[in-house]
Amino acid sequence: MAFYFCNMKKLILLIALFGMVACTKTQYKEQIVEASCGQCQFDLKTQMGCDLAIKIDDKAYFVEGAHIDDYGDAHDKKIGFCNVIRKAKITGTIEKNMFKVTSFEVIK
Repeated sequence: MAFYFCNMKKLILLIALFGMVACTKTQYKEQIVEASCGQCQFDLKTQMGCDLAIKIDDKAYFVEGAHIDDYGDAHDKKIGFCNVIRKAKITGTIEKNMFKVTSFEVIK
């Protein structure tokens, strides 16, 4: 019986460690990405209205911590994120399918 409980403790510990590894954040160092409106340019459907998004490795993520209008009028015909895809230098983490930005700089 003691052998059974010892193995159960090891199994529970292993499951807990696996859970912690699976839930870790993906930290990104500074990199250049495409940035635009998630709905208008990247065809994201999980939020309503126009929201800032980026693409990393051909996958789009909404941005938390920077607003689409922080970088000019989102609907401007020449530079607005709803009309064009721009380049940005970013750092941050991906958490729950969202990019939590620590820095976001539009490259002119």
